[in-house]
Amino acid sequence: MNKKFAIFDMDGTLVDSMGYWHNLTREYLESEGITEGAEEVLEKIYTMTMAEACDLFKTTFGIESSPDEMRKVMDDLMEWHYLNDVPLKGEVVSYLEKLKGEGVRMCVASATPHHLIEKCLKRLGVFDYFEFMLSCETIGIGKTKPDIYLLAAEKLGAEPSEIAVYEDALYAVKTAKYAGFYTFGIKDESNVLVWDDITELADELVSDWEDLF
Repeated sequence: MNKKFAIFDMDGTLVDSMGYWHNLTREYLESEGITEGAEEVLEKIYTMTMAEACDLFKTTFGIESSPDEMRKVMDDLMEWHYLNDVPLKGEVVSYLEKLKGEGVRMCVASATPHHLIEKCLKRLGVFDYFEFMLSCETIGIGKTKPDIYLLAAEKLGAEPSEIAVYEDALYAVKTAKYAGFYTFGIKDESNVLVWDDITELADELVSDWEDLF
């Protein structure tokens, strides 16, 4: 990697958490007694922020709780996981240490709420590798649009072409790529079905972090 700036996604890229997120919304709907039609809706929320997902649950299933109340329940569930059992992926620490040694300036851009990003990465001991963290929840726009990457570039003081973006989601790789960033596609259990598409799109691929040594 010959870039001096890097933007990392968190879930599915730095940490092995996608299974927790996928099960979280299912568990929430089950707690509301909702099973019929749940799978179809769960497929739709993959590219959404949590706020957008809550709005969809409310309008689709007529849940009486406010979006804020729904988010609070799911936040509490995920916070427990982030504080206790979500693990890092592979040799992430070794790779971050390698980039640090090469003078690469790094940040995190994630759809996960900011306070959960911070708590998780602090527990896992990698928080200090990053200059700052951005959340789609905070800026109000998901990764189907390049806003979060462009804001990160502005804060890093670099042009998109000077920055490597590490993502596991096809739609996020596509967004970053089309916005002019150099892209790494990170393999995860959640993207097996679209890995061929990521392979065609991304500038480099990471099946395992060890591959980068």
